[in-house]
Amino acid sequence: MLSFADLAARPEFTVSAVDCQDDHRGWSTEPPRSDVRLVLVRQGGFRRRVRGVPADLDRTLGDIGLPGEEEQFAHPTGGDVCTSISLTADLWRAMAGDAPLLRGSSVYVDGRLDLAHRRLLTAVRTSDGAPEGLVGLVGEVVRQVAVSPTPSGDQVGAGDRALVARAREVIGAGDPASAGLIPLAGLLGVSPYRLSRGFTRELGVSLTRYRNRVRVAAALDRLEGGETSLAAVAADLGFADQAHLSRTVREHLGQTPTALRKLLA
Repeated sequence: MLSFADLAARPEFTVSAVDCQDDHRGWSTEPPRSDVRLVLVRQGGFRRRVRGVPADLDRTLGDIGLPGEEEQFAHPTGGDVCTSISLTADLWRAMAGDAPLLRGSSVYVDGRLDLAHRRLLTAVRTSDGAPEGLVGLVGEVVRQVAVSPTPSGDQVGAGDRALVARAREVIGAGDPASAGLIPLAGLLGVSPYRLSRGFTRELGVSLTRYRNRVRVAAALDRLEGGETSLAAVAADLGFADQAHLSRTVREHLGQTPTALRKLLA
């Protein structure tokens, strides 16, 4: 079952909340679209295949759908909740240029893009805030695609892709082995060198930075939920102390947890 709820609609764009309760491993095919679509996962995850290249999407990896592309989807682990953003081709060109260079159909959702996503969802609650929030998010997507895109299928081997997908799953589940490169490599049965190299080639960031990215997202969830004790957040998420949490959040988002708590209130 798939449900859509429009959060904001303008002639140039639409922001929708998508709740998918499908649970199937087989691929379903969607007809080509005429718009540009950005999908950012809020809960759960799914698989997407474009031009024969599959990607496992979750809160750390979103997708970009371009006009005329045929997309296939699978939901081997259950449902998901996403934000779907539809842009006219004219608006996309105005933001990304007439011929933007996209080296893949997925985009790594770093801390800044995650924050832009959350701010957009806050902005759509008001009638005037959606355009500014949308421009901020699309700007982050363009920056991310240009600076650290997910390489296309001919640049990353299928073995590395599967390995990184498994590592992301372990990190997302909070397995104790994900606390460091060496124990995680041991759990996955590969050398630390191969795991480290695969992460950098597949996502454009180191495994350590990716793991911290996941922890920063969890910290933002807690702050959005009204958590007042930064010490408790730091302890629960495996940071050495509150200062370590603050340094990592500032590194990824450019702001302190205290400032972000006020921003997202």
